[in-house]
Amino acid sequence: MKNLRMLLADWGLTKLKIKVPFLEAELAPQPSDQQAAWELYVELITRVATQPLPDEHGDEKAALESVYQLFSLTREVLKQNRGCDVFAKVAIPMLNQVIRPFTAKWHKVSLAGGLVPQTGLDRPGMTTTAAAFRDELAALQCDLLNYARLLAELAMVEDLTDIEDLTNPEN
Repeated sequence: MKNLRMLLADWGLTKLKIKVPFLEAELAPQPSDQQAAWELYVELITRVATQPLPDEHGDEKAALESVYQLFSLTREVLKQNRGCDVFAKVAIPMLNQVIRPFTAKWHKVSLAGGLVPQTGLDRPGMTTTAAAFRDELAALQCDLLNYARLLAELAMVEDLTDIEDLTNPEN
């Protein structure tokens, strides 16, 4: 049986800072953990949080809002699935250590007018701020894809993160 340290290592999430006793405990996901993991997994794999955002598409401000919504979604999942301790031990550090620094930084920039909603049709070139946002979003997406894969394992479902071939122009 795996412990939390092994599970995080399997999915490249070793940068999360979690106290050693939690990391070494054997994982025994309960039905509430499986349900919670499934609910958040579905949210993650269907959002810009894990999906490509080509330069010519999308809106930075809307992308930021979608990532920010993961806080309320995760809180709701935690409240609706009482006893999902294994899920909580992964979800809470992910929110606080990975997602929060990104949303805090970019929310401040957005409030200052740095993320003006524009479509790809409205701008021939991207602003430096928008390009920086997209670069940081791409890095966050890598972490969140690994997180989604970990959630699929906790939910005991097939991982669908690679179901689409997004590099094929015929899609």
